Amino acid sequence: MTTVASSTHATGPIGWLHRAEAWLDDKGKGAWIAAMVLAFILFWPVGLALLAYMIWSKKMTCSVSKRRHHGYGGGINRSTGNAAFDAYKADTLERLEREQDNFEAFLQRLRDARDKAEFDQFMEERARAARSDRDDETPKEA
Repeated sequence: MTTVASSTHATGPIGWLHRAEAWLDDKGKGAWIAAMVLAFILFWPVGLALLAYMIWSKKMTCSVSKRRHHGYGGGINRSTGNAAFDAYKADTLERLEREQDNFEAFLQRLRDARDKAEFDQFMEERARAARSDRDDETPKEA
């Protein structure tokens, strides 16, 4: 009974879907896009379902991000074999990190100065409002 069920499963509707998916994967992104466009032309709900599947299964992700994810991307700390270049690269990266830290500190000082100016302006407006309220409350003699 299990052999019949497994053979039916492999040749049934699920089997041809897996074969179609494998075939499209072998052909690449262009085949997936063409299949989606064709599905939209023939019957738009199928095209929409295919688009949702492609997004959900990440069929349309960038190949560069796949390479980086799998470790094929360029490593910054990897040695090139040229000692002079590696030293230059290390010095340049250190300098850039220092410049980035300095720039971030500068931006923080700007934010702090802006916050202080806004706070000072708020306190001045509050004091001005309090003075005007006191001036309004004092009886004026004629």
